[in-house]
Amino acid sequence: MKFEELGFEDSLKEGLDAMNFSEMTPVQEKAIPVIMEGHDIIACAQTGTGKTAAFLLPVLNRMLKFPHDPDSVNAIVMSPTRELAQQIDQQLEGFSYFLPISSVAVYGGNDASAWEQQKRAMQLGADFVIATPGRLISHINLDNVDFSKVSYFILDEADRMLDMGFYDDILQIVSKLPKERQTIMFSATMPPKIKKLAQTILRDPVSVDIAISKPADGIKQGAYVCYEAQKLSLARTLLHDKKDEKIIIFSSSKQTVKDLYRALRQKGLAAGEMHSDLEQADRDRVMLDFKSGKVNILVATDIVARGIDVDGIDMVINYDVPRDVEDYIHRIGRTARANREGAGLTFVSEKDQERFAKIERFLEKTIDKLPLPAELGEGPVYDPKASQRGNGGRGSRNGKRRANPTRKETPNSAPAEAKSNEQAPQGQKPKSRHRHRHGNQPNNREAQNQNQSGSENQNRASAPREPRQEGDSQNRQHRRRPHHRRRPGGNQNGGASDTVKEN
Repeated sequence: MKFEELGFEDSLKEGLDAMNFSEMTPVQEKAIPVIMEGHDIIACAQTGTGKTAAFLLPVLNRMLKFPHDPDSVNAIVMSPTRELAQQIDQQLEGFSYFLPISSVAVYGGNDASAWEQQKRAMQLGADFVIATPGRLISHINLDNVDFSKVSYFILDEADRMLDMGFYDDILQIVSKLPKERQTIMFSATMPPKIKKLAQTILRDPVSVDIAISKPADGIKQGAYVCYEAQKLSLARTLLHDKKDEKIIIFSSSKQTVKDLYRALRQKGLAAGEMHSDLEQADRDRVMLDFKSGKVNILVATDIVARGIDVDGIDMVINYDVPRDVEDYIHRIGRTARANREGAGLTFVSEKDQERFAKIERFLEKTIDKLPLPAELGEGPVYDPKASQRGNGGRGSRNGKRRANPTRKETPNSAPAEAKSNEQAPQGQKPKSRHRHRHGNQPNNREAQNQNQSGSENQNRASAPREPRQEGDSQNRQHRRRPHHRRRPGGNQNGGASDTVKEN
């Protein structure tokens, strides 16, 4: 179906022609007519299917057809990240090039002048406010922004916003909006918390489902089963002849991103890094370099897994297996966009086999296991059940449990106690593996010895506590310093996940 069949206003058609939009995607074909009729909607579609146009175009058309106050905020678009907010704002500028429509992107990570510009635009009346929840809440609390004339409230990547902890922030923003409004919610997945939010803020919504949580057909998926120590060499081998291709390498850890970026640069590869420890200006520069082709390899955390539209990405590499199935879908969804083809490859280390098996079960397909390059040697056998059963998730060839190198045990103590536990007769409690908390205790023979002096007993009773040995590793875990989640902008701890709130 073509856009010209929808009955858009002529000035909006001009913007579509200028941006080369002619054929609609399935989600656009189903969602746009519903929104044009003024219904609330909850739309679920995989990433890369044209969701941004699916909600911007009908709202723009309604603004042209029906009167609205030009000196007020008329539409709010919520975005989980500043990068997605920027992208929505850029696409809106293209669609509304020939329209009397104003917009402002409201997100953090910038200087005081940007705050004042955002404040001024909202107070004077911007037709569209594209915002991250945290930054918009800050303006509401400090600047007394008036949202009483908002007619359209749009949530893009709603599941991602809830994953990042924005549920209460969204409800606080909703409390500032008029009840008579059109609410539009787009999400890539439909977990129970999204359904709960929809029941709270939508009125009799129309539901649109397009290929829920399935990768695009044009993505050729594959996996390399390897040891953790083989990953870096494998990445270098795959990338050395790909200088003319755009590639994104994802990792869940900022520290891994930093280390891999440095390693690739040392090998002369044109790589850039993207994570929340970068200042906003640096993040903008890296994305510009990647889009322009100045760098062809982007090493990134999940901060760019959703909503970043870069044309012509040929390959996505999961340097580690994502924590969630949804993250896997969003990562590889950066390629094969707009009915193109691409590759999604995953490095499955010995400890991540069961996690990858869960992805295969969810997708209801077996992902091809690709042979490792000969120079890397053999990798582990892919046997998730044996790995999980025999090694607590640590992969090994025979599925047997390997010794934990971080556990400190005292010779002739823990092994002997473990042996006594194994040999305890059925129905009897095994001997305790932990020493008494109150130091050395006198045995029965000593307790019954009436010839010992009172001073000996007193010395024994006051003996210093013996340090615990078998429980050391457990104690260290309880004493381990927790990760601190901080806002993006260069002040987060390296190695932590990038699933953080945006300003």
